[in-house]
Amino acid sequence: MSTSTGPGTGSQPVSPSPSALDLRLDEMSSARRLLRRLIQVMGAQISPQERLNRMVRLIASDIVAEVCSAYVLRGGDYLELFATEGLRSEAVHNTRLRIGEGLVGLIAAQGAVFNLSEAQKHPGFAYRPETGEDEYHSFLGVPIVYGGRVVGVLVVQNEKPRHYAEDEVEALQIIATVFAEMFASGGLIDHDEFPMQLGADVGPERLEGLRLVEGVALGQAVLHQHQIEVTRLVSNDPDAEAERLDKAMASLRDSVDELLKLPEIADGEQRDVIETYKLFAQDAGWRRRMTEAVKSGLTAEAAVRRVQEETRLRMSHIPDPYLRERLHDLDAIADRLLIHLTGRRRIVDTARLPRHVVLVARTISPAELLEYKRSDRLRAVVLEEGSPTAHVTIVARALGIPLIGRVPNALAKIGAGDQVAVDSDNGQIFLRPGEDVELAFAQSIKARAERRRIYEMLRDQPAVTLDGMRVGLHLNAGFLIDLAGLETTAADGIGLYRTELAFMTRNKFPDVAAQTELYSRAREIAGEKPIVFRTLDVGSDKHLPYWNFPLEGNPAMGWRSIRMALDRPAVLRTQLRALVRSARGKSLDVMFPMIAEVAEFVEAKQLLDMELERAETNGQEMPTKVRVGTMLEVPSLFWQMPALLQRVDFLSVGSNDLMQFLFACDRGNPDLVGRYDVLSPSVLCFLTELVERCRVAGVSLSICGEIASKPLEAMVLIGLGVRNLSMTPSDVGPVKAMLRSLRCGRLSTYLRQLLDLPDRSLRVRLQNYALDHGVQLHI
Repeated sequence: MSTSTGPGTGSQPVSPSPSALDLRLDEMSSARRLLRRLIQVMGAQISPQERLNRMVRLIASDIVAEVCSAYVLRGGDYLELFATEGLRSEAVHNTRLRIGEGLVGLIAAQGAVFNLSEAQKHPGFAYRPETGEDEYHSFLGVPIVYGGRVVGVLVVQNEKPRHYAEDEVEALQIIATVFAEMFASGGLIDHDEFPMQLGADVGPERLEGLRLVEGVALGQAVLHQHQIEVTRLVSNDPDAEAERLDKAMASLRDSVDELLKLPEIADGEQRDVIETYKLFAQDAGWRRRMTEAVKSGLTAEAAVRRVQEETRLRMSHIPDPYLRERLHDLDAIADRLLIHLTGRRRIVDTARLPRHVVLVARTISPAELLEYKRSDRLRAVVLEEGSPTAHVTIVARALGIPLIGRVPNALAKIGAGDQVAVDSDNGQIFLRPGEDVELAFAQSIKARAERRRIYEMLRDQPAVTLDGMRVGLHLNAGFLIDLAGLETTAADGIGLYRTELAFMTRNKFPDVAAQTELYSRAREIAGEKPIVFRTLDVGSDKHLPYWNFPLEGNPAMGWRSIRMALDRPAVLRTQLRALVRSARGKSLDVMFPMIAEVAEFVEAKQLLDMELERAETNGQEMPTKVRVGTMLEVPSLFWQMPALLQRVDFLSVGSNDLMQFLFACDRGNPDLVGRYDVLSPSVLCFLTELVERCRVAGVSLSICGEIASKPLEAMVLIGLGVRNLSMTPSDVGPVKAMLRSLRCGRLSTYLRQLLDLPDRSLRVRLQNYALDHGVQLHI
């Protein structure tokens, strides 16, 4: 038995002899003739069922197969035999296979080609007696793909065992492309039978997703689903189609160059993103696959669509988020290329957009986002996919566009033109809201603008409590564009620079020169304000595409962060070397993540000392001052405080990980959301002891997790004695307004009275305290 996942699997490319080349051209001509005959059947004035019956007969005759069968996906979960030549006629519309059941179901589930000389010996074979297929040995099945989803399966079978040739496989795949287009247009089956997603409901509904870029917006839904219809599939002149493809590719590259001239992406990661996008438009492998498809007899449009559907199918089976993101970029480039083949220059007709646009998409490329932004009507974006490090997120953040990702079935639930209210701060979307909700959102947008005005007035005011206690307000950052917040908020510096995010958006590990340039650029933007660089913190839910990560039952507590870095010291030394080089003549603050014991910190610091010694030996200009600290995220480190505090210059609490480890509570488990509160007596007792130990040792302590970003929680931290907080830029204004209305000494006295209470949470008591004492938690 032999299997294949695609044409040519397992073979090496060879230069064909003249006779082999002639045979190849003959086979291409034969495939084109078959395609033309199939298209003639499409135009015949007959019922869809008879049209499908004639087509399978033509295919069986041309490929010299005893059987040709077409299966159609029904209801999204099973495949139904819709037409056959060779199997028993009574099986039509009676034989059904679930996704993953039998060879046909496996093809639909995997989106793979099955090429078998002995089908019945395959472990996935499922016999259906009503078909009478027991006499057939060889089996070739290909998926029918439309819109990145398998919508059917096309199968040929023969009595004698045989392995179908590469050209036969390719011919059937091309025919499947024709079937897909005709399924969508209603040319093969009744349009009601085509498994498209159901339309949106008409009543109000609330959806939830992941906050990627904060903000609030109200507008009309515009569905980003430009499925360009390919009407001409077969060409008699491959050379002319190849020339059309060349011209469209040149036009595509010119349009990307135009985007690079936009002032919004003049600098920073957003420009790097579009430069990367440009590289995809020049990808030689992508171009070669399309050219080969043109040579097989397809039009330029059909060739682009075929390669695009193959890419979409790969996306659906790739779990790695980085690789999926890169394939999304390639998919978006294909859409743009199809647009250029139609003679248009832009995907978005901005003149036809509503005044206030909430863009809804499965995913969207940075270039497409910029085209919508050109209209000055884009208010928010809702995606079915998306991630914090996705290219579109980086650009949206730079443009200040609210963005919510990972909203399941957004395109199915949101109708074009629907009124949509987006609360990205809380990851919520309100569909077709009533007048009261619309009014509330309109007021919220107005109030948000007013609050922003008030916070801007506070920008140059000192972060000092009413009783004179100075609190350092710092920013969390991960990209260069985040550093712009230093200017807009007048924050004291960067309390946490997540260096791993830049690693996650690249396709290879950045060398010393690349990292040095990045860190130097960050210092240039920050000016004289300090930056605390946290070393590489990957693993768990943060993967690098160029590293193989082990499969772990509990990755949050597995091989990640400093554990990984110490096991790969060359990686850590590369980063430390770049950090030292970037700090020539300046101070250097380095922080190690997820230290669980003092020995780990000592080992990591030794590597830093080695790099400092190396730089000095090489005559390099040295940092004026070096401060070394650690994150406190693992509770075990708390019990080594005396030994640790002798060795560190500063300590920073990563409250997100610390809280889940303190409570043995997976923060990603939706069933545990809200079960434990950071404002519980246990947490406050822990922090009280930590603050006191750092005070006695003279070690600076800061909080850089989510707990520092919320006015109520920040109020409590200040009352416990924390004097440095690090947060996102949008949180600086609310926290500063709160602390400037707070009397710290009075709150500290009150908190000491609460520490021994048995309560699960002190939140209500603390909210009441703020209300009674005029502390501004909300403006």
